[in-house]
Amino acid sequence: MKTQRPRLAVLLGDPAGVGPEMAVKLLAREQNRHAADLLVITDPVMLADAQRLVGVTLDTLTIESLDDVRYEPGRLTVLAQNWLDGKSPPMGECTVQAGHASFQALETALEAVKRGLCDGIVFAPLNKHSLRLGGLQEEDELRHIQQRLQIPGFVCEFNITGKLWTSRVTSHVPIREVADLITQETICDAVKIIDTALRQAGIEQPRIAVSGLNPHAGDGGSIGMEEIEVIAPAVERARAMGADARGPYSPDTIFIAARRGDFDAVVSMFHDQGQIAMKLIGFEHGVTLHGGLPVPVVTSASGSAFDIAGKGIANIEGLQHAFDLCVRIASSQQQQRQAA
Repeated sequence: MKTQRPRLAVLLGDPAGVGPEMAVKLLAREQNRHAADLLVITDPVMLADAQRLVGVTLDTLTIESLDDVRYEPGRLTVLAQNWLDGKSPPMGECTVQAGHASFQALETALEAVKRGLCDGIVFAPLNKHSLRLGGLQEEDELRHIQQRLQIPGFVCEFNITGKLWTSRVTSHVPIREVADLITQETICDAVKIIDTALRQAGIEQPRIAVSGLNPHAGDGGSIGMEEIEVIAPAVERARAMGADARGPYSPDTIFIAARRGDFDAVVSMFHDQGQIAMKLIGFEHGVTLHGGLPVPVVTSASGSAFDIAGKGIANIEGLQHAFDLCVRIASSQQQQRQAA
């Protein structure tokens, strides 16, 4: 049976940031338009502004609703929605208007996935504060996607730089709440989800390092007992379930060993513990993959970058890597469905 090209929804991100510029640069590359069938979900004001900024004119087929979705090889299908009332929002600012546009684009993409019209989602950088102004109620877009697609269980952001992957036990929560959310169950979930993802990516026996929570991984209990009472037992449970998990390791040195190639993945305890290290290792080409969902949902590790919005200088290497990963995963899932 001939394998069809994956169908991907592409979102332009926050209209006040670098997202639209990055997305248009991505879509202007011919190889990307031929790698997948692309449904661009946007307000036409965003798309027009970004094309003027980048200096390109994209070949588009405009539709008005998901009921009209169709694809033509090498051409962009654009679902045009009037979220901005014909006005460009101020650049570099969080506003209800910008948040509404980016949130509604995500909502529409999720509806397309639910209808079976798309096999994955690639989105240019969003801004979480703008999303909340625009209607987001959950802690982040991943939890919102989980709720909309009715996915039970543990979900997690994977951050990927080169060959190194990370998952985390807690995500977008205040630091003061982190320790109470570190349990054997949540640690095992974070190990299991990245172990499964790496095996699907072709690594037969992923080597997974688990970070400690406290400085020096607790220093034998003198700087906290979480490593002894919670994290170490969780690592043993994960190993008993078949994962090659090791640790807990000191948070301030584990990424040195991981960068050297000693591990395929690091499980961190909270957001900045892993994010700061990964962005220092390779900010420009980092990728964020939302793990635990039925379809790949990806973006670049870089953010909305309000400080350079509208200048036309945003780097898209990370978004290109995210797009390539989404194509690979969606194609693999398609082949698995055909073989079943």
